[in-house]
Amino acid sequence: MSGIQFVAKNMRLDLRLIAAMIEPRARVLDIGCGDGALLAHLTAEKGADARGIEIDMRAATDAVAAGLSVIHGDADNDLAFFPDGAFDYVVLSRTLQAVEKPREVLRQMLRIGRHAIVSFPNFGHWLLRWKLLSTGRMPDTDTWSRPWYDTPNIHPCTMLDFFALAEMDGYVIEQWLAVDEHGMRAPWRRSVRLANLFGEQALFLLRRR
Repeated sequence: MSGIQFVAKNMRLDLRLIAAMIEPRARVLDIGCGDGALLAHLTAEKGADARGIEIDMRAATDAVAAGLSVIHGDADNDLAFFPDGAFDYVVLSRTLQAVEKPREVLRQMLRIGRHAIVSFPNFGHWLLRWKLLSTGRMPDTDTWSRPWYDTPNIHPCTMLDFFALAEMDGYVIEQWLAVDEHGMRAPWRRSVRLANLFGEQALFLLRRR
């Protein structure tokens, strides 16, 4: 267990914020769980029944070897096999922009879970806009760090895009956050447009109507 606790203390910022949204002893599915850091934290600190899906076979194998409940699979093809309402929370962290059918993935998440928690790098951030305007080329930042021809990110979106999609598909946004890579939460909490301009990462907690 000490190894799991060590991993949990070194979670990414968005995973720490996601963990804070999840109630103790909840049933959780983490899609694209990577090394299982969030699963480990939720299991050790919140007594959750936390399970994961990971497309990278090596990462999935390492997570299982660490004692975590992880299967090999991907969001686009495997969520349909889970029964309705199987989880309290379904998590998709920094993966929405990399799936083939983000709208269908969200629909499946809110079919199998009471809540969906989604985080993604915000393509509306001012630095991305400035680099695109000033160079005429796809921007390269710490968050968007791979060239356009070698990135898994096929559906980048902004916070405003996500708000619009949630409204179109009838999802209730219970919470949202915009933060920077250093952990500073946006002081523009009540202004979606300012959050979209200055937030490097976006985080949403949703449910069905």
